[in-house]
Amino acid sequence: METTRSINQNPYQDVFSPTLINSRLADQQGDFPTNYTPKKQTEQPLLLELSDYGLGELGLRNLGHVYRNLAIPILVEHSIARIEGILSANGALCVKTGKYTGRSPHDKYMVDEAESRDEIHWSKTNVPIPEFNFDRLYRRVRSYVQGRDLYIFDGYVGADPQYQYGVRVITERASQSLFAQQLFIRPTPEQLQTHHADFTVIAVPGLHADPEDDGINSEAFIVLNLSKKMVIIGGSKYAGEIKKSVFSLMNYFMTKADVLPMHCAANMDADGNTALFFGLSGTGKTTLSADPQRYLIGDDEHGWSDHGVFNFEGGCYAKTIKLRREQEPQIWDAIRFGALMENVVLDHDTRVPDYDDSSLTENTRVAYPIEYIPNAVIPGVGRHPKTIIFLTADAFGVLPPIAKLTSLQAMYHFMSGYTSKVAGTERGIKDPEATFSAGFGKCFLPLAASVYAKLLGKRLEEHPETKVYLVNTGWSGGPYGVGERVAIAHTRAMVSAAVNGDLDQVKFNPHPIFKVLIPETIPGVPDEILDPVKTWKDPQEYEKQAKQLAQLFVENFQKFEGVPESVLEAQPHIN
Repeated sequence: METTRSINQNPYQDVFSPTLINSRLADQQGDFPTNYTPKKQTEQPLLLELSDYGLGELGLRNLGHVYRNLAIPILVEHSIARIEGILSANGALCVKTGKYTGRSPHDKYMVDEAESRDEIHWSKTNVPIPEFNFDRLYRRVRSYVQGRDLYIFDGYVGADPQYQYGVRVITERASQSLFAQQLFIRPTPEQLQTHHADFTVIAVPGLHADPEDDGINSEAFIVLNLSKKMVIIGGSKYAGEIKKSVFSLMNYFMTKADVLPMHCAANMDADGNTALFFGLSGTGKTTLSADPQRYLIGDDEHGWSDHGVFNFEGGCYAKTIKLRREQEPQIWDAIRFGALMENVVLDHDTRVPDYDDSSLTENTRVAYPIEYIPNAVIPGVGRHPKTIIFLTADAFGVLPPIAKLTSLQAMYHFMSGYTSKVAGTERGIKDPEATFSAGFGKCFLPLAASVYAKLLGKRLEEHPETKVYLVNTGWSGGPYGVGERVAIAHTRAMVSAAVNGDLDQVKFNPHPIFKVLIPETIPGVPDEILDPVKTWKDPQEYEKQAKQLAQLFVENFQKFEGVPESVLEAQPHIN
């Protein structure tokens, strides 16, 4: 649909008028003579033919200017002119997201509608909202955008063309459009001409809901409508809501195509041997997968199909808190012009980022296209994985630093998704606390965990050559506060041995409680740290602590339904 508008209606005319911009540029370059006098503007406003790019079909009408797939420098200019952010010394755009500095899981809802109702695993992470409430919120969105400028990013999710979806992200903030363009797969000019949106995300953080009238928890809302393949977001400027909402859609629709959606990183070696890294926050997933000796397929979201592994995204969304160039040079160097930093504190005078400053949040972030990583695989596809790594930071200090899993144990630990929280990670935590997140990302899984575990089991059955390891990056020799954290050098050596196939000829012994298989030796790693009981001063105290954690595993697993009996046999043995 084409619409005709006057440029005089644009509230940012003084900033973005082509005539004004060109004159400013010419002024800076000394092109105008000193006696230059602008021509007198005609009384009739200049009319431009502007397209709404199909927004009218979504009920988004009477809009200001609509910008589609602007070039990165222009999006940065718009963001600065609209006072959404400032440039840092490294060239990245830096924005603050206000009250919401991370995802807001208590404000996420799924529409309770007939098409998907019986499939959804309704829970604390999949909270139903009636269609009536969604329709009312959507009417408020349509009313809110009237007269406002909007930004569109049209691109794709899914690097494998056979499982690729068109995604359209509509935002009121230029900086969020920059985020979408850097995080999703960018179209070629030819693809943009024929682009079709399978998924639509509308993000209007300036619109605050009324919790009482709208039947929700707060002024913020993230609502997924599976039948409409639509997400509406309001009240929160945190761009991660856009990313994870699309991931949640993929976690639903990929299963219908017999693809296992995975919350993991992926890389490969020079021979194309692929490795997957699953892990919750604080387990070392980003650090261990960003290996200069290997090639990065993606850092967070992938699918495993009959063809192999493919990245859902076209960019990375990395944490920056306590970032060091020596430890993570690839991420450090990727923070440059075109990247978007969220809630990173800048020096007032120099605009140099202070990655140690957590005064706004511990969850400081940066988004950048995967092309900013020198050894990125483009397009982001790889072979069936040779190695799968489940990362956990065990604060109880009882899990071995590395153990091999059988296929059934892999399904069990995939559904468990265990790690632990320690003092300082959240308010009120004094002692280690076990936390379980199915699939290492249960808040993004619309379906029951068993659905994804069965898909994992199917893939492992089809590819018996795939090895699965559980790697503990947490504590050894005692629990948090007593033992010591496993040295990162040892963890890297163990992971390298796993992905390089060096463990294929090593002898393994089963753990007496967890039944996982412990290697007797690994090059570059002291043999005495491989069996965790040998690192404790008191073996009886170790057994007591191990049984305590094992009991938590068993209790957590009792909530799952539809689990094959064979998988239940893989749970820890407690007498």
